[in-house]
Amino acid sequence: MIVITGGTGKLGSQIVGHLLDRVPAAEIGVSVREPARAAELAERGVRVRRGDFADPASLAEAFEGAAQVLVVSTDSTGETARAHHIAAIDAAREAGVKRVLYTSHQAAAGDSLFAPMPDHAATERHLAAAGSPFTVLRNGFYAATVPLLLGEALRTGELIAPADGPVSWTAHADLAEAAAIILAEEGRFDGPTPPLTAPAALDLDDVAGLLTELTGRPIRRVVAGDDEWVAGLTGHGVPEAQASLLLGMFHAARRGEFAVTGPVLEELLGRPATPLRAVLATAVDHYERGV
Repeated sequence: MIVITGGTGKLGSQIVGHLLDRVPAAEIGVSVREPARAAELAERGVRVRRGDFADPASLAEAFEGAAQVLVVSTDSTGETARAHHIAAIDAAREAGVKRVLYTSHQAAAGDSLFAPMPDHAATERHLAAAGSPFTVLRNGFYAATVPLLLGEALRTGELIAPADGPVSWTAHADLAEAAAIILAEEGRFDGPTPPLTAPAALDLDDVAGLLTELTGRPIRRVVAGDDEWVAGLTGHGVPEAQASLLLGMFHAARRGEFAVTGPVLEELLGRPATPLRAVLATAVDHYERGV
C-alpha cells in the first residue's frame, strides 16, 4: 500500500488523483487530520485514516501496512515544521514502511535565506541518517505563489515588490503527477532526486512582461525597498513575522537559490511542463471576471 499524508491538501489531493490513474484504489491510503474531508476518496475505495503530525500516536494506524509513505511537507516553519516532519518519518519507519518519500525543494539548504529551506534540509538529513531507503522530491518553487506576489498590479499597472532573482516556477499539477509516477514505479529514485522543475527560471521583470502580453495593457515592474515593502504588508494587517519570512524569499532569490532548473520533470511527465504564462493567464482571467 502507498500512503499519502495531507491527502486532502492542494498538493496531496492531486497526487492521489494521479495515483488513482496508475494503481488500484485499494492500494492507496491517505493520512488526514479530518477524515470527513476525504469522504469522496473513501467512496472511490481509498483507505482513509486519521493521521496528525502533531499527534504522532495517530500515525501508527494511518501508516499500518504501508510499503511506501509520502510525507507531504507542512506549511509551518522552524522547530514546528521539523518536529512534524521527523514525527511522520519516524512513525513510518516504526510501522515497517519500506520506503519513505518526502516533498522537499530544489533549494533545500541549511544556509538558505528563506526559512523553509533549512527546514527541508534538516528533514533530509534525518531521512538520510537512518540508513533505510528514502526518496526526497526536490520540487521547484510552486508557481501558484506568483499570483500572490502581484499585489495591485492588474489594477494599477505596477508590479511592486522587492528586488528579486530568477525562480524555476513549477506548477502543482506537474509536481503531483511526477510524484504519482515515482510512487507507482517504486524505487525509481534513491535519495534526493535531481531538481524537479520547469525548464525556465523567470524573475518579476519577466512576470511583468507576461502580464503585459496577456492583458494588452502595460504592466511595469517597480522595485520597492525591503523596509518599505514590509511596512506596506504590516500596514495591511500582515503579521510582522510573516512579512519578514516573505522578504527572505526575495533575499534568497537575489542570491540565485531558486534559479536551478533541470530536465527530469519533463522527462518523467513525457511532455512539456506547464509554463508560468498559463498560471498567469488563469490569474488574469479570474481578475477580469471578478472571481
